[in-house]
Amino acid sequence: MALGRTIKIYLEDGSVSGIKHAEIVNWTGQAISCPRLQVKRLNSWAESQKPGVYFLYGINESTGKSAVYIGEAENVYERLQNHLAKKDFWNEVVFFTSKDENLTKAHVKHLEASLVSEAKIANRLDILNANTPQKPALPISEQSSMEEYFNNLKILLGVLGHKTLESLTKQSKDTESDNLNISKSSLRLEISNIKAKALLSDEGFIVLKGSQGALTVRKSLSNGYKKFRKQLIENQILNEVNGLFVFSQDCLFTSPSQAAAILVGYAINGRKHWIYESGESLKEREMIVS
Repeated sequence: MALGRTIKIYLEDGSVSGIKHAEIVNWTGQAISCPRLQVKRLNSWAESQKPGVYFLYGINESTGKSAVYIGEAENVYERLQNHLAKKDFWNEVVFFTSKDENLTKAHVKHLEASLVSEAKIANRLDILNANTPQKPALPISEQSSMEEYFNNLKILLGVLGHKTLESLTKQSKDTESDNLNISKSSLRLEISNIKAKALLSDEGFIVLKGSQGALTVRKSLSNGYKKFRKQLIENQILNEVNGLFVFSQDCLFTSPSQAAAILVGYAINGRKHWIYESGESLKEREMIVS
């Protein structure tokens, strides 16, 4: 059973869109989220003058997709001044430092390497780092400390609205409920020559990499779903292979019916057609536990 956490968030000007300071109670780490337009105000925050790691969030101009750049610095504020001048894509920064003086240059370089690697695995955003940094040598005890820091950082980053480090499928497995028994095991959809697999998660419905979809659509498919399907094709998440579309990565949908409709190309009740390994439909399983 995972332990609960208590998190404190301070809004500098009382606005959710302004500078936010977040911390986990009884942890020495801390996070600050700041809009690009207010970065100069961080000069008065001692928290920004320390070694730390940071995330620059914005839009990849080449693809039009949400993007992030992950970095480290001995003085986060000074590094951000450089990024204001040289990087145009970002509109928000989230950075992490420590309340004490125990976070060193070697620590933040170790964290940076872990963060870039994990963000690439999660594949939520375009990662604008050209390379994955190498981890510096740290004693085993320090590596353990950085693993704890990483885990807490991941929680705070999510609380501040960014799931950059959260793998879709891992999150689904980690949040399975023994009581509801709905999210356990994968589901399959098999219609005509289409075969697909999926998982339920707290975020929605995840169609897994390698799942197949029809090339054509029918009139019954809504305009909104047609537009979403077109975006998946343009972003090369759906690629044509041997007369079918194939998912190149795990993909999050808002509902089983949305996922099924995108796959088959027409309106369909996904709760009836997504089937568990036990042979029950998603709708039947929900009726059992309700």
